[in-house]
Amino acid sequence: MMNSSKPKSKDSLSILLLGSQMTIGGAQRVLLDQAQWFHDHGHKVTAAFFYDKDGLYNSWRESHDFPIFNLEAYDPKINGFKQAMPLLLSGLGRLWRIMRLARFDVIITYTHDSNMLGLPVAWTAGIPVRIGTHLGAIRGMPRWREKIHSMLINIGFAQVLVAASKGTHQKSLLEGVSPERIHVIPNGIQPFQIDPDQRRKVRLALGLREEDVFLLSVGRLVYEKGHEYLLQAMVEVIQKSPNAKAGICGSGPLQDFLASLIDRNNLGGHVKLLGKWDEIPSLLAAADIFVLPSRWEGLPMALLEGMMASLPVIATRVEGVEEVIVDGQQGLLVPLEDPNALAQAILQLLNDPERRALMGSAARNRVFEGYTTERMCEQYLAVILKYLR
Repeated sequence: MMNSSKPKSKDSLSILLLGSQMTIGGAQRVLLDQAQWFHDHGHKVTAAFFYDKDGLYNSWRESHDFPIFNLEAYDPKINGFKQAMPLLLSGLGRLWRIMRLARFDVIITYTHDSNMLGLPVAWTAGIPVRIGTHLGAIRGMPRWREKIHSMLINIGFAQVLVAASKGTHQKSLLEGVSPERIHVIPNGIQPFQIDPDQRRKVRLALGLREEDVFLLSVGRLVYEKGHEYLLQAMVEVIQKSPNAKAGICGSGPLQDFLASLIDRNNLGGHVKLLGKWDEIPSLLAAADIFVLPSRWEGLPMALLEGMMASLPVIATRVEGVEEVIVDGQQGLLVPLEDPNALAQAILQLLNDPERRALMGSAARNRVFEGYTTERMCEQYLAVILKYLR
């Protein structure tokens, strides 16, 4: 591991971090955490996004110590190629001007879209170090787009594609990226402490009794997160353990579908859709078990947060998760799309607080061993310096 002390001014780099959309998600968390780390270590940092999906631009700009740009290159309300293209071209022109004026040493892009759009612009603008990332599989991406993405990486618009896990490394190979272009750097999070007072306050606000065991799942309400399997599992769980309660934190297109499942299965007294939550650590403080029933993942930030909060994990055996969780040590792993297996795993931990505590402690230690922002950014910095030389 590299020395994490702040670099001298002569070692300061000018770094552009480029994302696709301003929203609450894993890629955005990685980008903003990295930007803050590089800023805190003496580098000149700029963040930019192609559009503001959730109206976050002003709040993000006010709450961060580095400049953030909304390129306004896309508007979800506009339909049709002819109407959208002028906006995209205008946004790309704005991005190119920012690059030319700032004379960046490095650009890091954080999604397939920002890789494909941002890296060629960075090449024409003369940014010497260009790093793309692959943070996880994207549902429904057509094969032709994967081929274009891989071609742009392979011909040198990026010197390297950082994969967030061994699973995304394998996915990158299947998409056609050359092996020598791929470098694995696991995602990381900022360490935090759980406040016992927050646990009492949040549990009271959620209507939880002292004897209730609270299962928490955090993630966008989308197909890949598999939240419906947690709801199906809870039907069996509450029959055998009525003190089990569950909350799903997040928003997304499946909110109405999940709400209907809760009503249809009479789960309203045991399961709540919590919507967006500004302070995830405070919500984690109220939980006893973290549940991740995903169909697929890269290396989920929500999982790392749950582990940092000393929560035992029950998760599906998918890429990224299996690299972090050892079954029986930091939690329990179950087959994907299997609500019965998920229910049995939940029941194993529900009435065994001692086992939950041991797994939660092991989970927190696991994050400190290899999945902190510090460790992640030091590895990114090593890659940057390699190509600068």
